[in-house]
Amino acid sequence: MSSRLNTEVAVVEKDVTANRAHPRIAVSALVPGLSMVTIATAISMTVNYFLPTISPLLVAIILGAVLTNVVRIPERIQPGLQFSAKRLLRIGVALLGLQLVLRNIIDLGWDMIIVVVAIVSLGITGTMFAGKLLGIGWTQRLLIACGFSICGAAAVAAVDGVIDADEQEVVAGVALVILFGTLMIPVVPLLSHAFGLSDERAGLWAGGSIHEVAQVVAAGSAIGGAALGVAVVVKLARVLMLAPVTLILGVRQRNRLGANAEVKRPPLIPLFVVAFLACVALRSSGLLPHVILDNAETTQTILLTAAMFALGCGVRATTLVKVGARPLILAVLSTVWVGAIAFAGVLIAG
Repeated sequence: MSSRLNTEVAVVEKDVTANRAHPRIAVSALVPGLSMVTIATAISMTVNYFLPTISPLLVAIILGAVLTNVVRIPERIQPGLQFSAKRLLRIGVALLGLQLVLRNIIDLGWDMIIVVVAIVSLGITGTMFAGKLLGIGWTQRLLIACGFSICGAAAVAAVDGVIDADEQEVVAGVALVILFGTLMIPVVPLLSHAFGLSDERAGLWAGGSIHEVAQVVAAGSAIGGAALGVAVVVKLARVLMLAPVTLILGVRQRNRLGANAEVKRPPLIPLFVVAFLACVALRSSGLLPHVILDNAETTQTILLTAAMFALGCGVRATTLVKVGARPLILAVLSTVWVGAIAFAGVLIAG
């Protein structure tokens, strides 16, 4: 009898956990949170309009972090924030594929494509190794490694879709990748000038080392000349690596869990990454008019900005204290490491 009761309790607890992970929320419950997200997004985009070098994603996550630590956010706001942090972020990642034309990447040449693969693979491997030496947990250092080596917040979201990391680890990974990527916007052009790089090589380095697409655009524009075009193409080549990396992680996670029927196995590739690949194929087909592509790029930025604000609202000072300085140290090491690999690759192949 006791055994049966324990089994029934376990089933109930499992159902409750499943409902928490995939809650069914009425649309009306999302309105308060989405309204606040909309206002914060408008503020962030306005700041970026007047100060183009400052990423709206950075403004949004700082705004959310300040708000959640200054005032108590009402419970009725939470459903809209959770929706934005998950759903809007993933839609934004999928739309990122509309910026990528496969022909442009092929035109880089096989030597530069090999450099891109090296940046991502060695960047992840080196960051994971350094994180292990620092005593950082596997999921936290994987989020940082992929975010810094592939494509910033989009990579953090994609990897989280496979490994289901702790929410605070995701927030920390996103915050670090946006912060350090933004710091690189002025640093890469200054170092490129100091090293005597041509505009084209400087652009290749910016695309190979900076984390977010928008940050690469800002740095490439600051360098000038032929830098912007090649910088964006190299960056988008790194973005394309999102698919094989998530596939490898998906296979690893499924093998690790084995055939246990009671445990939900992660997808080989998250659905929104499949949507990202579909958007890449659609853009590469040349069927979409420029007006749709321009609007899609703006929409993608707005969605990611909204998601960053929602994630920022989960950044509590007490939690950051618990996280400690080790992820920050890893972020510094990863930035230098990825930048060094990209620089060496550009000198060899650029």
